[in-house]
Amino acid sequence: MLRSSSPIVRNPVLALPAAHALGALPPESREAMRAVLQDLARDAAVRAETSWRQRKGPMAMYWRLVSVYARHLSLALR
Repeated sequence: MLRSSSPIVRNPVLALPAAHALGALPPESREAMRAVLQDLARDAAVRAETSWRQRKGPMAMYWRLVSVYARHLSLALR
């Protein structure tokens, strides 16, 4: 089965009404927020992997979701 190449399907954050307001932020603010969200995504991915290795499935899932949504948000700020 093929997955849609539509940006909204690939990044559900783009479908949120407030996501359009992100584009109106000053470039410095967007870049600072992107940096924080990228750090959060990386940190959460590491925590997810650590939790998975420790057999803590629910925590691994939580951190993986945090990582994915932080990445989606950072990409929406581009």
